[in-house]
Amino acid sequence: MEPTKFLLDEKALSESWYNIVPDLPFELAPPLNPATREPVGPETFSAIFPEGIIRQEVTAEPYVPIPEEVREIYALWRPTPLFRARRLEKALDTPAHIYYKYEGGSPAGSHKPNTAVPQAFYNKQEGVRRLTTETGAGQWGSSLAFACRQMGLKCTVYMVRVSYGQKPYRRIMMETYGATVHPSPTDLTQAGRNILEEDPDSPGSLGIAISEAVEDAATNDDAKYSLGSVLNHVLLHQTVIGQEAIKQMELAGEYPDVVVGCVGGGSNFAGVAFPFLRENLVNGRDTRILAVEPASCPTLTKGRYVYDFGDTAGTTPMMKMYTLGHTFVPSGIHAGGLRYHGDSPIVSALVVEGLVEARAYAQNATFEAGVLFSRTEGIVPAPEVNYAIRATIDLAMEAREAGEERVILFNLCGHGHFDLAAYEAYLAGELVDLEYSEEAIDEAVARIPG
Repeated sequence: MEPTKFLLDEKALSESWYNIVPDLPFELAPPLNPATREPVGPETFSAIFPEGIIRQEVTAEPYVPIPEEVREIYALWRPTPLFRARRLEKALDTPAHIYYKYEGGSPAGSHKPNTAVPQAFYNKQEGVRRLTTETGAGQWGSSLAFACRQMGLKCTVYMVRVSYGQKPYRRIMMETYGATVHPSPTDLTQAGRNILEEDPDSPGSLGIAISEAVEDAATNDDAKYSLGSVLNHVLLHQTVIGQEAIKQMELAGEYPDVVVGCVGGGSNFAGVAFPFLRENLVNGRDTRILAVEPASCPTLTKGRYVYDFGDTAGTTPMMKMYTLGHTFVPSGIHAGGLRYHGDSPIVSALVVEGLVEARAYAQNATFEAGVLFSRTEGIVPAPEVNYAIRATIDLAMEAREAGEERVILFNLCGHGHFDLAAYEAYLAGELVDLEYSEEAIDEAVARIPG
């Protein structure tokens, strides 16, 4: 019998996170003060982040040691398995070899605890008693709720309103871990009240929820803010995925020609891709790196590469990134984790420099791919990862047409057990391909200061 899974034991658990910044062949644009347009220093983040996280955000070290207490919690689910998708290959009749790294076995069912646990750890070290955050689909919120419970912290989650209604079991999971969950926008913050005054029926967005969570943290002495994606320290923590995958591809006796990841803010994508990008940058490999996003929220493919706020209310420093404009409200697709107006500044710069490719898909095409995957491989994927699966299938079909044996790796970043209502809509033919509006993007971009 040919092997289908490639496993590492706990002795192979990563001892450090990988920081791609020192290996980049270009300088990253610094965050700016929106009033002065001058670069801001690390002290700007002290109101919302602990010192340990700020140091990681700006470190120039290529590797950052993982604290032993964090590794002990990681060991509940890490290292995660790598699978060869032989049944999917057979269904596609492709010569391509398809591999996927499965992150759905974590307590929260996704990759998000990889950063939630260290963020809770560093906050606990500095005496913080409560963390605030935003969440879209709920994978990040449930991960931080889990991590806070492990570290003895309270947790307040502002969940995007449309996802709050679509995914009640994610909310219940957060509350089971002990978190307090609010549908955002709320009347609990000035940012939320401003949005509701303008649009009482606002579906919410990650940008709005970030504004509320940041305001909560900045105005309460007992709290700090915790972010699930975008910034460097978050991407750094996720690189345990790709580091493990490199070792597991060695066990499989192959190396990927293409690495694929879905992209909202960039953490899942960076987690699998950055260690392989290092191999390209440092060791001369030429693996193709592909970032996949929703056609209804096409940040990398239709956005503008400019300085913008990370949140809707404009409370954060301005970062240079691909953006649809911080006031842009994406359509209510089921992949709530991909409904963000911006993207990681690092991922954005990699796309600009041509080191990463980006493509977008409509919702129905991705659910078609997710259903085929579940019927062949047995795992029902989260709606977010269906975008990566769609791209992987297309790449495999391209290999069939070319008659070439290509090795494709994607990150299956979470299961879809709490997303079955979306699958029900797809199977009933009721899932709508929601579109973006060029006019809405132009209007939102025009509101960016300067």
